[in-house]
Amino acid sequence: MAETKVLKAQARNGVGKGAAREARRQGLVPAVIYGDKKSPVAVSVAYKDAHKAIYAGGFKSHVLDLDVDGTIHKVIPRDYQLDVVKGQPLHIDFLRVSGNAKLHVEVHVDFINEEASPGLKRGGTLNVVRHTVEVVAPANAIPDAITVDLTGTEIGDSIHISAVTLPKGVTPAITDRDFTIATVVAPSGLKSEEAAGGEEASE
Repeated sequence: MAETKVLKAQARNGVGKGAAREARRQGLVPAVIYGDKKSPVAVSVAYKDAHKAIYAGGFKSHVLDLDVDGTIHKVIPRDYQLDVVKGQPLHIDFLRVSGNAKLHVEVHVDFINEEASPGLKRGGTLNVVRHTVEVVAPANAIPDAITVDLTGTEIGDSIHISAVTLPKGVTPAITDRDFTIATVVAPSGLKSEEAAGGEEASE
């Protein structure tokens, strides 16, 4: 588990498009904190801090301590808007969370032990079907990554979610099928040879 990040914000009095534009002129990104059966709170985040946090990756899969003028709100970013041309952050939605809350989050997939895969050693290629996996996890125990061990995988193997050891308390959000995360596919040269062999056998 990574250390909880702190993002500073300040209370915002005005709401609506006019107030949001004024905040942006001041180098701030308008934001709102909602959820947990409490009233929404309008805040602003410094543009440079918002930009850095969003583009660092994993923004919507990590719980943050949002420091609003000295008061800490434990939140997870739920959505954000970017300028379609410049990619600049325009607005952020933060969801309040409590320690026992369970959240749907997308978590990055890490692949390990590629050198221990006979299929990859033979020249096979790892075909990643899912770079992220949506899971249900406790707010205070969201994993930084889902680890897939490639030890022993052969050409033609498919790695399904059922073969992955998830951290305690973490379950796949998709429950109606054993979905594929990656496959080990034959190199193009081997495929051509096998295809040629098949043609010869049929003559």
